[in-house]
Amino acid sequence: MEKLTAIVFVTFLLNLPFGWLREGVKKFSAKWFAYVHAPIPLIVVMRIFAGISIKFAPILIAVAVAGQSVGARLRRYKR
Repeated sequence: MEKLTAIVFVTFLLNLPFGWLREGVKKFSAKWFAYVHAPIPLIVVMRIFAGISIKFAPILIAVAVAGQSVGARLRRYKR
């Protein structure tokens, strides 16, 4: 359970800067697409090396979306 908690925490933190960057570009542009999807391979590798089952993928996806959303909100708030 500690491994899952660590991966969830890292997933959230990893997505914060990508959400920040995503907020500054045109929606559905190449950069926007890259910022949304760039952290995914890292999260998958962390999950596999930690020995966490694929059944926890929906949780990690939800946490990644939350990290992106918070990062984007932080950028909006800064403006």
